[in-house]
Amino acid sequence: MGKRLGKRGVRPDLLVSSPALRALTTAQLIADEIGYPRKNIVVDERLYASSPDDLLAVVCALDDKLDRVMLFGHNPEFTDLAHRLSREIIDMPTCAVAEFRFDAKAWGDVAGIGPVKVKLDAPRK
Repeated sequence: MGKRLGKRGVRPDLLVSSPALRALTTAQLIADEIGYPRKNIVVDERLYASSPDDLLAVVCALDDKLDRVMLFGHNPEFTDLAHRLSREIIDMPTCAVAEFRFDAKAWGDVAGIGPVKVKLDAPRK
């Protein structure tokens, strides 16, 4: 997935990962492929054993100077959040990438907006 993202020119402003080894390792491998410094990955405990509300709280608390952010965490919470934001039935297999585009002026506004389109990519696609 990292190679795909690198080829697509994905350049996030911030990577935020769960502290769990698998999520953090995935974040590091993808960071390497897209040219993001590993040392700049932020580890956030709220992405581990969380709920969709916890994940949304992480998103809403992001610095408004950031435009593109990647989160690395776990299912079923990420699938549940994708469903909540898009109101579509979404299955996010291991190492899937869901891309959301929000029409919001601030990250804190994301919780109150209507359904958004999701672009899903997965290793076996």
